[in-house]
Amino acid sequence: MLTLEYDGTEFYGWQVQAEGRTVQGVLEAAIARSCGEMLRVTAAGRTDSGVHAEGQVAHFDTRSALGAAQFLKAVNFWLPDDVAVLDCLEVDADFDARSSASSKLYRYRILLSAMRRPLRDRFALRVWRPLDVDAMRGCAALLVGEHDFTSFASEHTETESNVRRIIRSEVLEDGDELHYLVEASGFLYNMVRIIVGTLLMVGKGKFTPADFAGMRQARDRKSAGPTAPAKGLALVQVSYPNDPRGHGRG
Repeated sequence: MLTLEYDGTEFYGWQVQAEGRTVQGVLEAAIARSCGEMLRVTAAGRTDSGVHAEGQVAHFDTRSALGAAQFLKAVNFWLPDDVAVLDCLEVDADFDARSSASSKLYRYRILLSAMRRPLRDRFALRVWRPLDVDAMRGCAALLVGEHDFTSFASEHTETESNVRRIIRSEVLEDGDELHYLVEASGFLYNMVRIIVGTLLMVGKGKFTPADFAGMRQARDRKSAGPTAPAKGLALVQVSYPNDPRGHGRG
């Protein structure tokens, strides 16, 4: 079981592709150099191009004799500077980083600044105009619970059901930033970024809270706002029942 942090800016997402640099690709290459095996790694969430992670979780099966501490040192030696394995644990064979997860927590950072901020623009969406934070906060709260999120999912989503259960959905102020935090048992494709794009339209006065409530009920992607850029989004934490790391909610 690996916990990873990465800057997603220069990656074409998590999943290995025919072309383009991916997090899974560089991690599997580093594991091959560390263990001498070509292995497939499974992640808790397949982050998209440009999306970051502070607490991505992955697992793989190996016959290597390397202990967890030895592996941690070896794999980080071979990984590029924009990816790091933060911890490594041996877990039961039935553990699966994706299917064993009980929830995932994402954060979207919105930087309120009229000026470019070179040290933060890479990881936050900069908005120069004032936002109605109270309206955004009220709309975010409407998403808690089990709902059909068709309006907040890419039209290319391929899933049997667009119903998801959101545990947490809130907008927090942190100095000159707004952080949208959302935790759920699962997400649809581009769901968080579409929610953020729509909340920003509320904050700018383009949609009212009543409009937002109607969007959820409409079950129509065209009724909601645009998809926010990937750079503000990060996978913060993945939780598991009886988490082997000794933290997180089950």
